[in-house]
Amino acid sequence: MATRIKSKTLAAVPQSKNDCAESIRIMGDLQRDFERNRAAMNDAIAAITQEHQPLLAALSERIQALQTGVQAWCEAHRVDLCGPDDKLGKTANLITGEVAWRIRPPSVRITGADNVVDTLQRMGLGRFVRVKAEPNKDAMLAEADAVRGIGGISIDSGVEDFIVTPFEAQAEVA
Repeated sequence: MATRIKSKTLAAVPQSKNDCAESIRIMGDLQRDFERNRAAMNDAIAAITQEHQPLLAALSERIQALQTGVQAWCEAHRVDLCGPDDKLGKTANLITGEVAWRIRPPSVRITGADNVVDTLQRMGLGRFVRVKAEPNKDAMLAEADAVRGIGGISIDSGVEDFIVTPFEAQAEVA
């Protein structure tokens, strides 16, 4: 019974030991050629990157300066833009784009985890220590007042990000 090969191109099957050795040599030549071309491609990418880097850095610096100015103006006019209510996630549409303020969720940062674990256990706050003896950040977030003031633990909450999103036209290929 013949084996059916599901390939659009059939490979040349060597007919002898010498043919097989020759195919292996050709494969090696092709692999080395492939690596030379890959290296040439990477060299070209590096050259293009280096060529464009100063312009990209200048554009990035200019964008950052504009972002800082837009944020300063928007902060000064936040009530006009979003209204008097101070709710989370305010967004304002400015015709050419939108600005938004978002409150990050609370987070716990631990420095000196071993000392924090020891301190929590000595203070009878073992519920904030996981079985594998690491501080339980989720429990600390839930009961932030219980761990406030302990060395090595700080609870961050109410950190606000400012986001500017320019509107852009989307082009699609049919």
